[in-house]
Amino acid sequence: MTSLAGASTLRAVVAEVNTPRRILRAILPALSLALVVAGIAWFNPRAISYFGINLMLNLGIPVVLATIAQMFVITVNELDLSIGNFVSFVGCVAAIWLRENPVLGVVILIGCIGLYALMGAVIYLRNVPSIVVTLGMLFVWQGLAVLVLPRPGGKAPAWLHDIMNLRTPYVPFPIVAAVVIAAVVHFGIMQSSYGAILRGSGGNPNAIGRAGWSLLRTKVVMFLLAGIFGVLSGLSLIGLTTSADANIGKGYTLLSIAGVILGGGEFVGGRVSPIGAVIGALTLTLAGTLLNFMRISPDWQVGAEGAILIIVLAARALINRAGPGVLSHK
Repeated sequence: MTSLAGASTLRAVVAEVNTPRRILRAILPALSLALVVAGIAWFNPRAISYFGINLMLNLGIPVVLATIAQMFVITVNELDLSIGNFVSFVGCVAAIWLRENPVLGVVILIGCIGLYALMGAVIYLRNVPSIVVTLGMLFVWQGLAVLVLPRPGGKAPAWLHDIMNLRTPYVPFPIVAAVVIAAVVHFGIMQSSYGAILRGSGGNPNAIGRAGWSLLRTKVVMFLLAGIFGVLSGLSLIGLTTSADANIGKGYTLLSIAGVILGGGEFVGGRVSPIGAVIGALTLTLAGTLLNFMRISPDWQVGAEGAILIIVLAARALINRAGPGVLSHK
């Protein structure tokens, strides 16, 4: 009886100590975004307006969607090195076939989503590292994009352009879109019962398997979702740029990984945060604007964005390692 009471007390103490850490980890992505916005307001106060925010965040929507796609893959302890080239290929399809032959374009995009699901099945059934499979698909998507569109060109369908250039009242459309994406994915992954199973397949696959759930199915579902959001990312990008290029989304691979990690996700354990991933993607999008206002050369901007990521990760590591006395000190 005494031992049970002691164990209960110990669990209560551990929970009390871990609560401040969880809170700090949760607000860290939002804090990094707030600091970037504050920096922009300091250098150019006029940018913090309806028009300015819409202009700065417009190209953030494709980054958000690509980051969510990467998040699904990372949730099951995998990594997708092909998402950027996949976004480029989707953009080429949208600018050529989706406009001139919509039926063919839709069939191709559905086939691409099916290939993503097939990647998940191959990775699980053959026990091949996802880095190897997705690296191979990187060259496949790149080659297909060049075949579809050897040189920059094409034109976005009118309906796609209209959707991506909506003017919502009071709040800029990119913010509305980001909130909707975060809410939908958060509910599906973090609040639903099947979402818990999907996350559990990355956190504790043995327990999920013993409970009777198919690990193959969870892997296929997560890669299927990654394919869907990758298609949405490519479509939104072409809706904004109005034309395509075989390399238009090439940088999205590293941006998507950085966005997930910046938003509180981890490479193992099924630990991800859809809301944090969206905030991380928006932070990286606005970081480029801040660096431009600071008149930092484009040659140094990639390094500066990497420094922001390192600072946030260092802060997270300090929070994780902080002792109970530090966190509970008043």
